[in-house]
Amino acid sequence: MIVRRRWTAAATTAILFSAVLSHPGPGSAAPADPAPPITLSATETAVVRVQLRDQAQLDRLVAAGADLANRPRARDGRILADLVLTGTQLAELSAQGATAVQIVQRAGDGSRHYAESVRAAQARTAAGLRAPAAGQRTTASAVDTLQVQQAYWWTTGGQTFLQAQVATTATDDPDVEITVSWRTADGATGSFPLFRFEDSGEYQYHYALPQPVPSRPVQLSATSSLGGVSRVITPTLWPNATPPPLPAGYQKDFIDAYLTPIDIQARIKRLARQYRDLVDVIDLPNKTQGYRRNAVAYLGDPAVAAVVVESVRFGDQGMNGVQVRTVDPGRPNRPLTVGYRDRVLTVSLATDTAGKTVSSTDEVATAINTRQPNRFRATVEDGSAGLPMPVAGPARLDDGLQGSEVPARPWTVQALRLGVHRDGSRVGVLAYSQEHAREWATPLVTLEFAERMLANSRTDPATRELLEQVDIFVIPTVNPDGANYSFNDFNMQRKNLVNHCTGPARDPKNRTSWGVDVNRNYTVGSYFDGYVGASANCLSGTYAGTAELSEAESSNVIALAQTHPNIRFAMNVHSYGGYFMWPPGAYRADGRVTLPRPSIDESTLFLDSARRIVGAIAQERGTVTWPSQTGPVADVLYSAAGNSADQLYYELGIFAWDFEVGNDRWNPGTGEWEGVGFQPPFDEAHGESQEYAGGLVELVRVARDHAAAQPAA
Repeated sequence: MIVRRRWTAAATTAILFSAVLSHPGPGSAAPADPAPPITLSATETAVVRVQLRDQAQLDRLVAAGADLANRPRARDGRILADLVLTGTQLAELSAQGATAVQIVQRAGDGSRHYAESVRAAQARTAAGLRAPAAGQRTTASAVDTLQVQQAYWWTTGGQTFLQAQVATTATDDPDVEITVSWRTADGATGSFPLFRFEDSGEYQYHYALPQPVPSRPVQLSATSSLGGVSRVITPTLWPNATPPPLPAGYQKDFIDAYLTPIDIQARIKRLARQYRDLVDVIDLPNKTQGYRRNAVAYLGDPAVAAVVVESVRFGDQGMNGVQVRTVDPGRPNRPLTVGYRDRVLTVSLATDTAGKTVSSTDEVATAINTRQPNRFRATVEDGSAGLPMPVAGPARLDDGLQGSEVPARPWTVQALRLGVHRDGSRVGVLAYSQEHAREWATPLVTLEFAERMLANSRTDPATRELLEQVDIFVIPTVNPDGANYSFNDFNMQRKNLVNHCTGPARDPKNRTSWGVDVNRNYTVGSYFDGYVGASANCLSGTYAGTAELSEAESSNVIALAQTHPNIRFAMNVHSYGGYFMWPPGAYRADGRVTLPRPSIDESTLFLDSARRIVGAIAQERGTVTWPSQTGPVADVLYSAAGNSADQLYYELGIFAWDFEVGNDRWNPGTGEWEGVGFQPPFDEAHGESQEYAGGLVELVRVARDHAAAQPAA
């Protein structure tokens, strides 16, 4: 099957996009008996790994703005995608030929995993090369040339893996098939097929997920169905970099539960108090909206006819509990009137000569907007336009927020500044996380990193030296409002809480789709400049906002970097999927024209540093970020118009990377790579915090070494 991913203007409503396929390799367990079908109740929400019927079904999902994670991958003619689905949506997809293969995470799992993590924390506190495979086309002479672009191997958990990426010169032939053959040092041989990958209609290469092999591969070549044969190469060990060993007594593991923004705020305060000589707390300049929404109610019955009435002020500003009603004046020939008294909005409907009410839904909405514009706005509920307005109410306005312990006020986002010399005289490193609210593991990474640096500064000379030489900035939660909403109301929330929707899109049935994607709101390679990977649709998961830097959250990241020009390195921590990326992060659809590529020297710095950091991550529990998922964002993930790393790099000259923590885990029993989700059981999130915090420590070493290598001014 030909796998095509066309990110065009019509398809930019997609959120994070992922499809993960795997193929059992040599030594894999025999297939188990078929598992029972995976189903959800109609209203249940989950992240589901779904095998799609065909590419057309995938294209329709993308065009419709489906909530997907990471990039599509194909295997054996199949496409699997991780989607956030309700039971109804899953049933619809199944009826269209799709098959659910894994529940990655249920909507309720986030709250349960958070509670479990808290309980656990409390408890701890108390206590040879083959010919083309059969079926491939062969010709007397080759009509294409093959180039092996990647051939890497590594061992994790006792299993060796091989990954290859090969390009053919027959770029316009959608049917060309490529097979990779390998040989190990002890003479074992095998092969596996690669699959065509296109992006924005442009051929990129053929690839496959990491394949299990019995031991270290020493030879690899590729053949094509057109007769092309690559040269034989020796696969390279990945990442082939190891950080310095940890000294005896090195302190780590400061994370014992998922952390809400309120928890994070408390931890920042504690660290500042505990390490007064090494910590400054920076209040970032732009307060967020806060955990607040406008109060809203349906006036009428949405199943029959209704008007959505919404307060102009937020619900916590005295509007929660306000009532709205329509009444029959009980007399003929009465005009439509609107009055507000004693926290009750009363709409008296117009009547005809016989005394029958005759006001329509549109007329009622217009009357409210015209006569009470400072208190209320009203829209006709979708499907109710032009219908007779019934006598209804009183309905009580409410903001719908469930987090009773979350303060309802604008939020001051805070950054930690760590170092002996916090005066701009040392090279600066910025680590920031949770631009996307549902990515609960990401602030665990940045806070574990901060605590390691501070605690070990007292006992480990190497750590103290790093804090002498590097000025470290940490923003644990860029998007606290969205995070509070994710913990308390809808755990799949991706965006912030600012609702820029107008008209029918403000219907409360859309409440879990409101907000701006903070990581699509920056200035370089943005949607507003014609780049792919963001949307103007306010209900899309990749909604770019009303303008570049329209949101407090994105503006805070840039303000911090601009105020501290010594920041030369940055890491944006996201989840999930296991990626390590850098600019360019966006392209224009027409011709797939990316933002300018880094220079040869800078590209070398990005890749060499990535090897070091990936090696440091692997030290914790053997997790290896795949080489195919290490590289420029636009190449290894997708086009992400208006992302923060691009602005930091192109405008401010900062070497900016992105983590996607939460690597797929290999299941030797099934021979499958399995996703972990945005809010995995805490043991997994804890593991992610430990390994990626080690990666951030290595980033500090990279910054130190780079600064030391620069000629004196």
